[in-house]
Amino acid sequence: MFTLSNARLETLEGVARPSYDRSQVSVGIMHFGVGGFHRAHQAMYLDQLMNEGRALDWGICGVGVMPGDTRMKEALDAQDGLYTLVVKHADGGYDARVIGSIVDYMYAPSDPEAVIERMASEAIRIVSLTVTEGGYNLHHVTGEFNTAAPDIQHDLEPGATPKTTFGLVCEALRRRLERGLAPFTVMSCDNIQGNGDVARTMFTAFAELKAPEVARWMNETVCFPNSMVDRITPVTTDEDRQALEQRFGITDRWPVVCEPFTQWVLEDHFNQGRPPFDAVGVQVVDDVMPYELMKLRLLNASHQALTYFGYLAGYRYAHEVCQDPLFVEFLLDYMNEEATPTLSPVPGVDLEAYKHTLIERFANPEIRDTLARLCAESSDRIPKWLLPVVREQLECDGDIARSAAVVASWARYAEGVDEAGAPIDIVDRLKDDLMASAAKNRDDALSFLRNRDVFGDLIDEPRFVEAYLWALERLHTDGARATLDALQKR
Repeated sequence: MFTLSNARLETLEGVARPSYDRSQVSVGIMHFGVGGFHRAHQAMYLDQLMNEGRALDWGICGVGVMPGDTRMKEALDAQDGLYTLVVKHADGGYDARVIGSIVDYMYAPSDPEAVIERMASEAIRIVSLTVTEGGYNLHHVTGEFNTAAPDIQHDLEPGATPKTTFGLVCEALRRRLERGLAPFTVMSCDNIQGNGDVARTMFTAFAELKAPEVARWMNETVCFPNSMVDRITPVTTDEDRQALEQRFGITDRWPVVCEPFTQWVLEDHFNQGRPPFDAVGVQVVDDVMPYELMKLRLLNASHQALTYFGYLAGYRYAHEVCQDPLFVEFLLDYMNEEATPTLSPVPGVDLEAYKHTLIERFANPEIRDTLARLCAESSDRIPKWLLPVVREQLECDGDIARSAAVVASWARYAEGVDEAGAPIDIVDRLKDDLMASAAKNRDDALSFLRNRDVFGDLIDEPRFVEAYLWALERLHTDGARATLDALQKR
């Protein structure tokens, strides 16, 4: 078996590998949140550029902040930052390539000062983020920065050693201001509408509380480009590691598996330049909004539409759901009748073709994207992806029946037991509150919907409430499949 390392890279055969000299790559990007998606997306695009002899001064230094990030550091350190990206095609074909654009990894809790100083150095021109929806610390209803989080409270104390991404980034910017250095760009790559705008609001809000002079400087000089990112990247399994060994003879502690499709639409708004991403297929545009709304309301919201219904019905993988005609019809009707009316024209995109491509992507049996993964952290996802569709449709008297049914399916899922009586492991930062509300569903059908921190004022919308109650009652009495069938006939 071939174990990944710089020393052995030249001897690797049968798999694409970096054609550039990694010793000549210098770090220009610090990235918070090195997970599967980042390594299948941003790091992959940079590796493509480096293979063309470009962007060798834009190498990535990963940064871990959460306790679980120690596993990623151990895996990457053991392999000199190298890892294998495996693209799984629907016909069973595999493409594998070794990615070399991550050249360092720092675990902030072990040495926060070193992380801050690295970011404060002139070489760092971009700080990028894939910290998930919950990593931005915003209140779902008010949209304001949540100062009550314990680690935020710690970082706001005078003289505190930063624990959070906010504390680390803002202290690095403070030092750059103090030293007369230009600021780096903060580039969000998370699935959030207006991700750059959200990042600006949250980081600036923290800075206003911690160091107002830094906040003023950020408002005047720091760029926060918006972007839309897309590539289905399921959790790596032991079976994936074993398949990599069997097919390609590579032992990799943490390979990444993904679908063939990839897309990145990026606003061209940077403080100190950027890699020539457009040379490797990134769409660099003036306005990302039409693209991100398309993705959030069609792809991401459709994932939520299939996942709870599918899980309750006994499916465990997205491809199983999207090979079932009943579910496919439901998803397409949601996209056509509820999501699409809320979208503006998307330059260069055929929306009808895009929607059918989504179904094909979801149905790829090789990806084996688990419904459990798609069900996780729903309290972060539903308010950002699905509820904006509901609100816009309510304003124009549009159809909301399917969206309301999705919310009802989440409420039924949060009861913690599927239709066969098997327990469901709810993964959500609000797990206790959600499950407590859902436990009352059969006695108080509006219990789940009363959580205004999640749903805002939707409980005050009679048309939505009526549709929600209709779906929840049928989920309880008839089950998921019968509910979808009845919904399609209404």
